[in-house]
Formats: sequence, structure tokens, C-alpha cells
Amino acid sequence: PDLLTRFREHTCTLFEKHGMTNVGYWLPVEEKDQDKLYYVLRHASRDAAKISWKAFGADPEWQAVAKASEANGKIVRKVDSTFLEATDYTPASIPALTGGHVFELRTYTCNEGKLDALDARFRDHTVALFAKHGMTNVLYTHPTDADKGAGQTLVYLLAHASVEAAKKSFDAFRADPDWVKARDASEANGKLLAKSPDSVFLTPTDFSALK
Repeated sequence: PDLLTRFREHTCTLFEKHGMTNVGYWLPVEEKDQDKLYYVLRHASRDAAKISWKAFGADPEWQAVAKASEANGKIVRKVDSTFLEATDYTPASIPALTGGHVFELRTYTCNEGKLDALDARFRDHTVALFAKHGMTNVLYTHPTDADKGAGQTLVYLLAHASVEAAKKSFDAFRADPDWVKARDASEANGKLLAKSPDSVFLTPTDFSALK
């Protein structure tokens, strides 16, 4: 709660002040992960991000806020950061979602040399089939750093009416003959994924632009 208060009342505004765009903020649905805050920022470039973070960290207003919020001890145990680049098939603009959604963060890890084939499958088939079955395509990205899976990882975000709706949508998607045909054709020369996809369901915070 202390971290959320700090973001709600100070951090989000200070991010914008220093050239960072707040895309969305979420908490995991699973109770066991309730100590985590997920968020996405947009930067003009990697260099711009570096400049923005440096200015943010040096801002006296931020330093005062951080100090006051941690009067009773540190709030954050650790921060995980991944720089991502949007794929060419990500929506041209992030959908304006204003309420009643559950989001799903999905991560696919490919077998060696199979990311291009996975991208082609999403570009030519999967994205449209997700929409056909009631899922909202929000964002499709690749990590840019080797230690974060560059060259073999797809990270994307979907929006659903609820967790139950997500499960129904995926059941219908997997049973769709068009999907089965596309999947089989794409894997004629071997499986694309090295392991099953990772999925995390997220609920937006009250201060998230996406809801």
C-alpha cells in the first residue's frame, strides 16, 4: 500500500515530468504475488530512457518523496527492468481501455532460430484469431538485451473481460480449425516454443491509464 500511494501521489507525475509516458500499472491476480507491482513506461529511445531516469533520480522532489515514504523502512525489495521493442504487428496505438478489464502478460521462449517463424505466425494468423475470439490485443514486444532473452522471446499483453472470459476465449481459439492449420503449418520443420508459455493475470491499479 505504501508503494501504491507513492506512485499514485508522486511517482507517476514525476515520470511524466522527466519525459517518460505512463502506459499502465497492474497488480497480479494471484494472492501469492500481491507484493509485486507491474508497470510499463514508454520512452522515445533507449538513450532517452537513460537521460530520463538520471533526471528523475536527481530530482529533489523525488528524493524528498522517497525519503518521506521510507521513514519506517525500505518499501522496495528489488526492481526487475526489461527494455522492450514493439513488433511490427503490435497495434498502431494502444487501445483506450477504461474499465472492467483483466490483463494477461504472456511470455513465449522460442527454440533457437524460431523467433522469426513465431512472429510470422502471430502477424499472419494469431493476432486476428485472438480478436476473433474476444481477446483485445494491447502490445507485442521483444526484449532488447541478451540477458533478458533477446532474439528468442516474445512478450505480449492481452485484455479480457475477466479471467473466466480469458479461459473461454483461449479454449475457443485452440479449437479453431484456422488456428490448428496455422500452428501445424508453422511447425512443419519443428516446434517453435522451447517451453510452455508463461502467463500472469493482472488487475489495473486505480491510477493506471489502462483499466
